[in-house]
Formats: sequence, structure tokens, C-alpha cells
Amino acid sequence: MKALILISVLGVIAMMADVFRYKKYLVPIIVAGLGAALISVIMDWDTGIRYFNDTAYFDNYALAFIGAILSITLLWMFLGQEYFKNSNSNGEHAALILFALAGAVVMISFSDLTLFFIGLEILSISLYVLAASDKLNLKSNEAGLKYFLMGAFATGFLLFGIALIYGATGTFNLNGIHDALAKGANSPMIVKAGVLFILVGLLFKVSAAPFHFWAPDVYEGSPTLITMFMATVVKIAAFAAFYRLFSTCFISLADTWIPVVAGLSAITMLVGNIMAVFQSSFKRMLAYSSIAHAGYMMMAIAAMNEISAGSIFLYALAYSVGSLGAFACLHALSKNGDESISSFNGLWKRQPIVAIFLTLIMFSLAGIPPVAGFFAKYYLFYGALSSGLTWLVLIAILSSLIGVYYYFRVIFATFREDSSSEAELPVLLPRHYILLAITALVSLGMGLFPAWFQSLIS
Repeated sequence: MKALILISVLGVIAMMADVFRYKKYLVPIIVAGLGAALISVIMDWDTGIRYFNDTAYFDNYALAFIGAILSITLLWMFLGQEYFKNSNSNGEHAALILFALAGAVVMISFSDLTLFFIGLEILSISLYVLAASDKLNLKSNEAGLKYFLMGAFATGFLLFGIALIYGATGTFNLNGIHDALAKGANSPMIVKAGVLFILVGLLFKVSAAPFHFWAPDVYEGSPTLITMFMATVVKIAAFAAFYRLFSTCFISLADTWIPVVAGLSAITMLVGNIMAVFQSSFKRMLAYSSIAHAGYMMMAIAAMNEISAGSIFLYALAYSVGSLGAFACLHALSKNGDESISSFNGLWKRQPIVAIFLTLIMFSLAGIPPVAGFFAKYYLFYGALSSGLTWLVLIAILSSLIGVYYYFRVIFATFREDSSSEAELPVLLPRHYILLAITALVSLGMGLFPAWFQSLIS
């Protein structure tokens, strides 16, 4: 709870930066505040306190995910400060990032569907504006409009599903809904319809097939740093809320929604990986890769066993750290606007340290040992096998092999000798090197000690 208060106060401080003219101190203030919020999360560990008449529950599950998004945001700030400084309204953009983060915290810690909806809308509305924040870029304008229209449409499904659940159970509280459904709801068909409507809304938020069509265009059109934020912090918060809702409320209706989630998980993995193969743009490839990774994380929800929470936490963290590194490399090397995979040609010859870090990051995203992505997938596959989803694991292995192809395209381009490799690369700033080094080494460290991360909330 202290973390949520600190982040909200930081958002208000950022809004006032232009009025009271302390913009040059804004980034240090935000970093200090986020650091204090992270410390408060560590201090609250094992407390499990409920707030606001049991509408928010800060147990270890919530604290672990909140700690993850705060850590990711602190790393994001290495490059995010450039976004604020280059913007004509940096105070407002910083405030939107912080309010989106506050919405993510609410989504993770909710214990009532009303608070869940409030957190989701705080997060979503901030992102609609941030996606279109590059006002002179038509692609950014298109991304913001498309994200807003599709998001509003999906929110309608989600809200209608919540209304149906309330109508059948008479409560918004997660434990109350669970108890009502366990005893047998008065209108089982209305409950099942409500669950499926909520599922549709959540599948849009996590960009799962067939609700993924917005993601490639929004990811490509948004400013690279905003895409980085969406692919990491937003993805972690969405899956944390997804798992919390279905593991708490709807476990008694598992026979209704688990086959749907498992089937869409398989479709999402295949669609994301197959479409990524045909992309020449590195940024668009990462967008389809994000869709595929959503499919992998859905496996943990479909499995719904004792290791699912830890597995989804480990995978979300491993994927987010890898994505941070990948987008940081794209941000560093695409100063001339070239976001194609071929722009990495000859990187080893020109920037060997960057090439090594990028290779480790691609290994993690592809699931190659000994980095984090391999062991994250191992726990997901083990959990799915334990729940009898052998067919889903086989599809996941097949889609992972497809994924190896397009990730290794980047690695091959990095070490390829090319006539264009003699062109001068943009100058990398120290913060690019620092972020790449941190993400690569953290991915390696998570691969060496995956059980510790997985056990945090198991």
C-alpha cells in the first residue's frame, strides 16, 4: 500500500513540474521515489494486509509482482529520461507513466472487481495517450487511436462480464464470488457467460490471439520507449491480474474456461511465432514475439496447479528483462529511423560488447540454456504436464522451435560480415551500455538461480 501511495504522489509531483519549474530535477525525484517504493515493498513482505474493506490485498503474490514492475520501471528510467527531456510536455508524460504504474499496482493487488476495473482503466487511459504522444508522427497518432478504439471495445466486454457475475452472486469481492460459486449460483448460464465475457476482455489486454490484431500496429507506431514500457510493465500487470482473478474466483468453474484458455494458448503461440518469422522490422518482430510469449504464459493459467503462480512470475520477469534489453538495443541503434533486422549487420565488428549482450538477450527470449528464458519455459512446461496438458506442451515446443529461427536471425545478422557494416553506428550513450549489461547479466543470473525466483510466490 505504501508503494501505491508513493507512486500516486510522484504522479502529482510530475504534474506540477511545469507549474513550479523544477523539471530538471524531475527524473532524480522519480527515481528516488520509485526506489523508496521498492524498499517499502520489501519491508511489507510476509505481512499480507487487506485495505479498503477488503478490496485490496497486498499478499506476497502481489508484493512480488509489484516489486517486479518497480524494478523494471527503474531500469526503464535509464532511457526514459531521454523521452521526458525531448518532449515538449515532459511533466505530463512523466505523470502519465507514473499513473499507468499506479494502475498496474492496483490491478495486481485487487481483491474486488470494482478496484480491478479502476486499476485497469487508470493503466489503459494513460497508455492510450502515451501511444499517441509523438504528435508529429502519423504512425503514433494511428497507434493511439487504434489502441483507444479497440481498448474501449474490449472494456465493454469486460464490464458486461463483471455485471453478469455481480448479478448472479450479489458481490464484487473475489472471496465472496468464490464462496457463492462454490455453493452453486442461482443462474449458472449467466455465470458462465460472465466468465467468458471477462475472459475476452483480459485476452485483449494481454494481446492473445484472436484478439491480438491491435498489438503489432500499436507497438510499431508508438515511441520505442513507450513500446518498451507496454511490453514489460503492462504485460506483467495484466498476467498477474489474469491469474489472480481466475485462480481465486472461478476455480470451481475450471471445466468451463480451462479448455478455452488452453486452446487459445496454443493458437496464440503458433500465430505469434509464425507471423514473427515473416517480419523484417525488428520492432514488429518483437511485437509478434510478445504475442507468442503471452501464449506461453497462458499455459500456467490453463494448468492452474500449485506451481502456476511461481511459473508465471518467473516467466513474466524473464521475458520482461529480455524485452528491456532488446528494445534498449533497438533504441540505441535506430537513431536514423532504420528499425530493420538488417540494421544489426556487422554489429560484432563495430560494437562487440553490445553484440555479446544482445546475443545473451536473444538466447533468453528464445529459451536457450543457460539463461532465464530456458528455465522459465521449463517450469511452464512442467506445470502443464503435471496437469495433463501434454498436447499443449508439444505445441509449445514446436512453436518454440519456430521462435528460435527468428531470434537467431538477429544473432546471425549481428555476426554477419556485410558491406554496409562499414557504415558508422550511432554513438551509444553510457546508459545504453549500462542497461544492456544489466539486462543481459540479470537474464544469466536468473538462469543460474531460477528456483529462487520461482519459489517467491509458490
